Amino acid sequence: MSEIVDELNRLHRQVGVRPVEAGEARTVLLRRTYDAEVADVWDAVTSPERIGRWFLPVTGELKVGGRYQLEGNAGGEILDCQEPTRLRVSWLYGPDPGFSEVEVRLTPQGDECTVLELEHVAVVPEGFWGQFGPGAVGVGWDLAFLGLGMHLAGGGMSKEEGEAWQVSPEGKAYATRSGELWGEAYAASGVDEETVASTTAATIAFYTGASAGDGQS
Repeated sequence: MSEIVDELNRLHRQVGVRPVEAGEARTVLLRRTYDAEVADVWDAVTSPERIGRWFLPVTGELKVGGRYQLEGNAGGEILDCQEPTRLRVSWLYGPDPGFSEVEVRLTPQGDECTVLELEHVAVVPEGFWGQFGPGAVGVGWDLAFLGLGMHLAGGGMSKEEGEAWQVSPEGKAYATRSGELWGEAYAASGVDEETVASTTAATIAFYTGASAGDGQS
């Protein structure tokens, strides 16, 4: 369990709002330093072959103006790409996805470390946000950051191994603690304690299969 906590503590999380043309958008920001040079991290987050090893298989025309599709997940357009520091894509899922974009920013830290920031900006239906808050997307990104870290360290899991791990006691413990940390980030944004508690419980229940009334904390 200590290794799980250490892994989660490597991440900085921030929740906010931002006006966009489509309305008021919710934002989640994650930041982590990886022990890898910027060229390696850039290749890991842009190479189709490598993305499939730590995240999901991806297909499409992977260049600015082209479209991509992650297997069983989001797809969209590649909006901006400035190698090796910035990638911005639309992040669309479902029949009526609305406005949703993801931006990845890489900053070298010395010769052998890289700071990776990921910001997800989306206009979220109030009913969904009111039920789950930022953890619904945040826990998923925490899992992705975990996968990337394992990959950059020379390890990783197959798709089948990853799916089995997520429903294991260790995987559920990771999702639970991740949900709690996103609750803390939500509280830091100025949201009231009752809302934080209810959305955190719903998020943890979603990712672990437990009842939101089980009192996990």
